[in-house]
Amino acid sequence: MPVVKRSAPKRVKGKRMKDEMEKFKEGTLHSGSKTGPIVSDPKQAIAISLSVSGQSKKKKKNKRTS
Repeated sequence: MPVVKRSAPKRVKGKRMKDEMEKFKEGTLHSGSKTGPIVSDPKQAIAISLSVSGQSKKKKKNKRTS
């Protein structure tokens, strides 16, 4: 039986997003890597935090085959 990788619970994703937005408010959120430029646009900060928390991934629909 194949092992199915499960995603993190919603509360964990919310905490990750909150942590990233706090970095943005402090002025320590970087785009790309730690050496990248500091993010100054709130929309870009939201996009980065969604990506880090795993909420920006496209959801797949399960197809049942009979």
